[in-house]
Amino acid sequence: MSLKVGVVGGGQLARMMIAPAVEIGIELRVLAEEPGMAAALAATAVGDYRDAETVLAFARDVDVVTFDHEHVPQDVLAALVDAGVAVHPGPAALAFAQDKLRMRARLEELGMPQPEWAAVADAAQLQAFVDAHGGRAVVKTPRGGYDGKGVRVVADAGEAADWLAALSGDGRLLVEELVDFTRELAQQVARRPSGELRPYPVVETVQRDGVCAEVIAPAPHASERLVAVAAEIGVGIAEGLGVTGMLAVELFETTDDRLLVNELAMRPHNSGHWSQDGAVTGQFEQHLRAVLDLPLGDPDPRAPWSVMVNILGGPAEDSLADRLPRVFEEHPAVKVHTYGKAPRPGRKVGHVNAAGDDLDAVVYEARAAASLFAD
Repeated sequence: MSLKVGVVGGGQLARMMIAPAVEIGIELRVLAEEPGMAAALAATAVGDYRDAETVLAFARDVDVVTFDHEHVPQDVLAALVDAGVAVHPGPAALAFAQDKLRMRARLEELGMPQPEWAAVADAAQLQAFVDAHGGRAVVKTPRGGYDGKGVRVVADAGEAADWLAALSGDGRLLVEELVDFTRELAQQVARRPSGELRPYPVVETVQRDGVCAEVIAPAPHASERLVAVAAEIGVGIAEGLGVTGMLAVELFETTDDRLLVNELAMRPHNSGHWSQDGAVTGQFEQHLRAVLDLPLGDPDPRAPWSVMVNILGGPAEDSLADRLPRVFEEHPAVKVHTYGKAPRPGRKVGHVNAAGDDLDAVVYEARAAASLFAD
């Protein structure tokens, strides 16, 4: 009998686990939030991931449960564990991906480099932090933010007045220094329950309007020290938080040559999409191996350079498929990945990967191919 992996969440990350699961003989099952989602090809159930009974029924006969996103409530995760279901990453690790305040506090305990930060409950506390950090700061909602959502750069506490007003009980916002960085990087690490770890090459990410637009692997002009420090940070966080599966650590490289931890994701991540075609073992296969506690694959690049460019928004009047003939004709070496999602401004609906020996040529191929999907 084949191994069975249950994925909670029917988005594009679950969708991109399907092909490697088929290749290595794993049966993939998906609990989608609604019909017709990106991972519909493997959706064996549709239901509310916030309902314990729904998730327990879905997980009844799988070997392990993993996730397309980090939003499954802790009480649902606890119910799975209590029922004897293998859950990777586990509730204790996911708690730090679900709550940025808990993440910052734990990373501080682990001695990880990160921006100066504070938890604030009112306008006076927020303004005091802003004033003490050059007159501008980054405010984040501790839970639920992604792709630029739940993040604001403010110069005055009044710019977060609505978020402060919505706080209840002992609720707080996260405020961080506005980091003076030269570029953004990402370090991925795979870790299996028995402890084996495999770091991927550190990559450079380009963000536009809070959304990842491009990834270059490996990060250009990265010194041996930077590569070593990034891997050390990734491995230290994976071990310190007990992460199982894929971990992505988003980093700032500062003007004074420091690396600071920005965000974490405990699942396959946009910064690793290049690895589908550019690494010996892509992140989606690696995640499946890791959560099943199988020996991890080689994360090394297949070519000197790989570039991923996201397709954002997509064509309004025709489908992505209608653009494929021209893309394939003009860029036959580029790999196209689409998500089966309806286009809307700023939404990730796919990406392209290119690889080769010359970075400028690879960047051109990826950007040119992706541009053919835009209006």
